Amino acid sequence: MNKLYPDAATALADIVQDGQTIAVGGFGLCGIPEALIGALRDSGKRNLTAISNNAGVDGFGLGQLLTTRQITKMISSYVGENKEFERQYLAGELQLEFTPQGTLAEKLRAGGAGIPAFFTKTGVGTIVAEGKEVREFDGEQYVMERALVADVSLVKAYKADKAGNLVYRKTARNFNPNVAMAGKITIVEVEHLVEIGEIDPDEVHTPGIYVHRIVVNANPEKRIEQRTVTPS
Repeated sequence: MNKLYPDAATALADIVQDGQTIAVGGFGLCGIPEALIGALRDSGKRNLTAISNNAGVDGFGLGQLLTTRQITKMISSYVGENKEFERQYLAGELQLEFTPQGTLAEKLRAGGAGIPAFFTKTGVGTIVAEGKEVREFDGEQYVMERALVADVSLVKAYKADKAGNLVYRKTARNFNPNVAMAGKITIVEVEHLVEIGEIDPDEVHTPGIYVHRIVVNANPEKRIEQRTVTPS
């Protein structure tokens, strides 16, 4: 199977539809699939549910899709850097399902592993547990969380071979492995593409079995979300 596509728009063209659930890797602006997000914006698809740790910033990352009103619901753990997100949410224009960060990661991992639900102590006794089953194990209360499976997952990796085996770079690994697992169709944006066999099997972070399509973006912008410098 040839998994390589010439560009992000082509990779998304026959896959993305109105009303889909899209999972997107990254943490803040670190490790986000910039080209794929841009192509999703340009596709014009609407009424999307986005699963992502955050909503990017105003005008970059998933923030672009908030500006164009293509996202109607976010499943996230942190959205504090996006003023347009705040405005839409407070105005009742955007649905939000707040999820504790570790729980969000596990919901994606469980979805990819075929586990429909799990119990966690996180959120017990808070608004997070409202309407959910709470059960006692060994004298402790746990809340049941349902797994997440996305129609399409958009992932950023540093390197891939042509079979789709992925290597992430440093903190850009963040949510990307779990997002890659959780997609019914997973599309990956990479900076380097190598031949099959050039990645040591011990170095593979996500096996190619999870990857359906690959796009090369050799020079992503990699914008810094919060620049902090010391006085000269």
